[in-house]
Amino acid sequence: MSETKHTLPPQHQEKQPGIEAEMTPAPDFMPRFRGADRLKGKAAVISGGDSGIGRATAVAMAREGAKIVILYLDEHEDARKTAELVAQEGSEAELFAGDLGTEPVCREAIARAVEKFGRIDVLVNNAAEQHTVNGLEELEEEQLLRTFHTNIFSMFFLTKAALPHMGKGGAIVNCASVTAYRGQSQLIDYSATKGAIVSFTRTMSQVLAPRGIRVNAVAPGPIWTPLIPASFDEERVSTHGGSTPLGRPGQPNEVASCFVFLSCEDASYMTGQVLHPNGGEMVGS
Repeated sequence: MSETKHTLPPQHQEKQPGIEAEMTPAPDFMPRFRGADRLKGKAAVISGGDSGIGRATAVAMAREGAKIVILYLDEHEDARKTAELVAQEGSEAELFAGDLGTEPVCREAIARAVEKFGRIDVLVNNAAEQHTVNGLEELEEEQLLRTFHTNIFSMFFLTKAALPHMGKGGAIVNCASVTAYRGQSQLIDYSATKGAIVSFTRTMSQVLAPRGIRVNAVAPGPIWTPLIPASFDEERVSTHGGSTPLGRPGQPNEVASCFVFLSCEDASYMTGQVLHPNGGEMVGS
């Protein structure tokens, strides 16, 4: 059975990765449940933590007791709002702006996190961008390199920088996508990076298992985040998520709970796995 088909107001943003403050309606990012101190005393670094799934994850982890380091590109208003939301949960946030597609910036971001909170217990690799093309012929080298640097190279760089500061019980959670499993004809380079993220997750789970660090991923379906109006035209945005079995786009807080679960001891026997909050689409695991 499916829920009633859902439509969104037509809208478009010109700049990636998009501004949450300009979206109509605003995404639903607040946690739906009371906290249970599942991340009490821990420090979490979240790339792309200013908005969308990153914002919802930051607030949810703060509710569970974690201190949050928010890494973002240049969406300062969104980032400040997320920091305020974290503070309202009784926690603390540190903001760091920069291009995570370069290794020196990732090293600096992790150094800032360690300087601020003295530890890294959770790393959420979530930052991403996506750009549509009408065929491979339109995919320019500049865009290809940019997408790979932001979406997958940043995960290598941040994980490499964070590992010296992570100990037994640490958790890394990477943001993949349903497109890693079924592709998307207009998101050729984006889909390729998401497939690479799944492989990166599975490989690093084996590499880090002896150190007691778990590595998992979340592969969202069509979620209402700033990337959507920043990627597609108004008509495409208005029908976003309507083709899923549930007949609607997901909300960021429906994905954030997956990141919290994989980051805490509730998932202590899970590594190398992928969760699929995608509205009911059947894909390989």
